[in-house]
Amino acid sequence: MFSIPILATALTLHAPRLFDEDAGMSFTGFLTNSIFVSIFISGFVIWLCRSATRKMLIVPSPLQNAFELVVEGLYDMLEEIVGRHMIARTFSFLATLFIFILASNWFSLLPGVGSVGWSHEKPGPFLSLPHVDTPLLRPTTADLNMTLAMALIFMVLWLYWSLSEVGLKNFLLHLFGVKGGLKGFMAFALAPVFFFVGIIEVVSILFRPVSLSLRLFGNVFAGENLLSSMITLGQDLHLPKWVALIASITIPVPFYFLELLVGILQALVFMLLCAVYIQLATSHDEEEEH
Repeated sequence: MFSIPILATALTLHAPRLFDEDAGMSFTGFLTNSIFVSIFISGFVIWLCRSATRKMLIVPSPLQNAFELVVEGLYDMLEEIVGRHMIARTFSFLATLFIFILASNWFSLLPGVGSVGWSHEKPGPFLSLPHVDTPLLRPTTADLNMTLAMALIFMVLWLYWSLSEVGLKNFLLHLFGVKGGLKGFMAFALAPVFFFVGIIEVVSILFRPVSLSLRLFGNVFAGENLLSSMITLGQDLHLPKWVALIASITIPVPFYFLELLVGILQALVFMLLCAVYIQLATSHDEEEEH
């Protein structure tokens, strides 16, 4: 199979496999380019965290100082949402989500991610490059499999945290019970209404993994293809090759800054929505104490 490095291409909806099973690589048939990137990012984040905390000093090093700033900032933010009674149980997972998503989003902006890989086309004349068939690196959050997996894992943990914190009875009462402290005849009369509202709430809970995963996937996927379109705009407009080359460097610059902002916003939105869902399911215990 003929292969060459490519400068720019658009992402496809599916994540291509890096190795063909018919090439005697069946044991690596599961390895897509997004899984490869997620393994690399996970290893890099673990290494960075270990490096920052290996030798904790009273006067922190720049790396330790940055790590403590991120952890303390996230802890204070999440404690305000989930409450003191849940922060110790949920912080490690929520903070990991934010750091992993942020690292994945920003990693996708590095040169070569989504644009260097293999192609069956033959190289053209000078400054004329074919489109890639299989990118070597793909933004891991631009793969719906990854974002959906994170959302489903959160929902499993959310259900466990909710049931262990309030119990099955209170959990069901929170969904289907009569609200507002109504008693007697009014509570009996309005019970069918609140039961119907509870069914709607269950449906909305079932849709949470879909909304969480599609929101993150859609923004990152669209951003990557927007950058690809801006890079290849000169070629698409059939400008002179030297003009297209300059345009491929200058035009995407403001969009890179936009994607830096989108990257951190989407990581925050994913983490904060998860925190809000936890707060909605467990906050009534705190209300009873007061």
